[in-house]
Amino acid sequence: MTEKPLAGRCIVTTRPAAQADGLASILQDLGATVLNFPVMTIAPADPAPLREIPLETCTLAFFVSPNAVDRALQIRPRADWPASLRVAAVGPASAHALGAHGFNEVLCPHDRFDSEGVLALPEFSQQAVAGKRILIVRGDGGRELLTDTLADRGAKVLTVSCYRRICATLDPLPLAADFHAGKLSALVFSASQGLTFFLEIMGEKGLRMLRELPTFAPHPRICEALRSAGAVRVVLTPGGDAGIAEGVVQTLKN
Repeated sequence: MTEKPLAGRCIVTTRPAAQADGLASILQDLGATVLNFPVMTIAPADPAPLREIPLETCTLAFFVSPNAVDRALQIRPRADWPASLRVAAVGPASAHALGAHGFNEVLCPHDRFDSEGVLALPEFSQQAVAGKRILIVRGDGGRELLTDTLADRGAKVLTVSCYRRICATLDPLPLAADFHAGKLSALVFSASQGLTFFLEIMGEKGLRMLRELPTFAPHPRICEALRSAGAVRVVLTPGGDAGIAEGVVQTLKN
């Protein structure tokens, strides 16, 4: 029997618990042991701004993450969203979340799952968006590239935050003990803020882990944050869960 490519490897992921299962399942199928260290907690934001938006006046609604989808649909149920309102997502996970809520047609990039990929879609071109009202549903903070570019292209952009990211309360000692025992093979980060929270929780131990373990991320911006924090072996992976797993395999395969 052929050994699985990640057999004997222990991969640490840092996603919120509710978003961890998809990537963990793929890595486990490849033979890895997966430890999820969910450095971020998702908390609700004020629901009033989204409740007050007249959705029937919007042409397109864009969701930045599965958390944005789930929280927005808690605030405004599916029946509130007009059939004429097109919906878009940054990547496959968000598109799947929209599908689970009953949206059958979701615009989504095919190969680059970030703001740049979304802006390259024909439906987000200047010709398509000029004079249109576009709703962006997101969490607190984050990049302004999409908002600013759409405004430059002539769209009237409505941005609403429906959740907040909070540093989780986690015990750093078990993960540090596994690291000192040589049990850990790599760290995976899916958000720059996740790195910030990881270091807040782990302190100096986290900095040492960045220096000594390979780190993986699906976006150049996160990779740059890792390097700035002192990570030595930083690997940029393709986007999506399958892309991250592919990058891990190419680097760590037996």
